Amino acid sequence: MEILFADYASRVRDHLERFYGIRVVTRDIPDPLTGDLDGSEIHIDHEVTPEQRLFLLVHLFGHTVQWNIDASSFEIGRQNQPPVSEESIPAIIAYELEAARYGLAMLHEIAITNIDPWFSDYTSCDAPPIKPRPVPRFTPTRKAFRMDGIVI
Repeated sequence: MEILFADYASRVRDHLERFYGIRVVTRDIPDPLTGDLDGSEIHIDHEVTPEQRLFLLVHLFGHTVQWNIDASSFEIGRQNQPPVSEESIPAIIAYELEAARYGLAMLHEIAITNIDPWFSDYTSCDAPPIKPRPVPRFTPTRKAFRMDGIVI
């Protein structure tokens, strides 16, 4: 099955901007970073592939949902410098999985349902398939623009 990454990324961007009011910006983001978010905007590096762009839009949408419905998720999402404490790893894994579940549900909202296995594998190889989690109502609210970026 061929995945139309550029087409799907365009559809996701349009949905995020029109339905959720989340602005998507393409810009230069310093290496090694590929994306950033602030709770109301998603920024994607201009040099990523269409596949990477689709993943980043979907995944960072999931984090945007989290940041707007649960204040503690903003703290979990702050960029951690290795080594990360052993006791924080379960919360980080749960945070990442929840973001993926919201992202998958958003894809289903716009009838992109044929890439679930790709998205699950891209998110966490060799893990059980990700199940969508319904996206709750939220208002995108700027928390703090993270010029530090998100490394994915």
